[in-house]
Amino acid sequence: MREGRLFRCSRNARPQKALVGGAHVRTVAPLSLGKWTGRSDWQFLLIAMGLFLAPVAARAEFPSVIEVGKFSRGTVGPTLPDGWHPLTFKKVPKQTSYELVKDGEIVVVKAMSAASASGLTKEIRIDPRDYPILRWRWMVEKILTRSDVTRKDGDDCPARLYVTFAYDPEKTSFPRKLAYKAGRLLFGEIPIGALSYIWDRKAPVGTIVENAYTSFAQMVVVESGPQKVGTWVEEERNIYEDYIRAFGEEPPMINGVAIMTDTDNTGEQATAYYGDIVFLQSMKESSR
Repeated sequence: MREGRLFRCSRNARPQKALVGGAHVRTVAPLSLGKWTGRSDWQFLLIAMGLFLAPVAARAEFPSVIEVGKFSRGTVGPTLPDGWHPLTFKKVPKQTSYELVKDGEIVVVKAMSAASASGLTKEIRIDPRDYPILRWRWMVEKILTRSDVTRKDGDDCPARLYVTFAYDPEKTSFPRKLAYKAGRLLFGEIPIGALSYIWDRKAPVGTIVENAYTSFAQMVVVESGPQKVGTWVEEERNIYEDYIRAFGEEPPMINGVAIMTDTDNTGEQATAYYGDIVFLQSMKESSR
């Protein structure tokens, strides 16, 4: 594909930098997917390089926790969480809706999908050696009945959380360098990889599934089946170790996170809720 960038910012948009928990972030205008024939996880990889490569100043300090998605501090309504922006796909006519709602006394993100797909993304530069622990909580109202993440026509999930990684030639094996260079010839700038934490229909928890579209994205099954439907589940993953398991090498810098609820391939409906998302220095911090 030689049509230039797949993602484009509004011409009038003026990105602004902000400091979140010791990590620099850049707020970006809403994006839409350029001309392409379909929707898949690899497009989150493309957006990572298109948005997440702004120069980053050195950190002056190392807080114990970096709050990437502090949704609980948001205001109820259709306004997106601070620092997050939508990702839409031109070839998918319907978009998943996202809004801040109250669950009891806590504000969370509610996602509703009806044969639709879109996500929310946020840029943030984090060294996984310093912050290896990712913690979040989520809830789904039901499990999709026709999804199969090993197939392109079944690649839907009621809830996904992505962590994307920037290309670092010093930490990338030779075979993956070759694959990366080939990908750049076809698609332009792309990140070296992404971990996609998913709530699947049937795959065993702990399974790592290669994305049906690209080996640059590896899906980690953290919940499976209907047993926990309708209840809040707190997740905690060592992304440093997960990356090594998935890609066989040490992870480079994290350059973004994203959430998505999608049902465009199966045509089903799904509702999910996302709570706060944080990175921690160690497992000890997560128990405080």
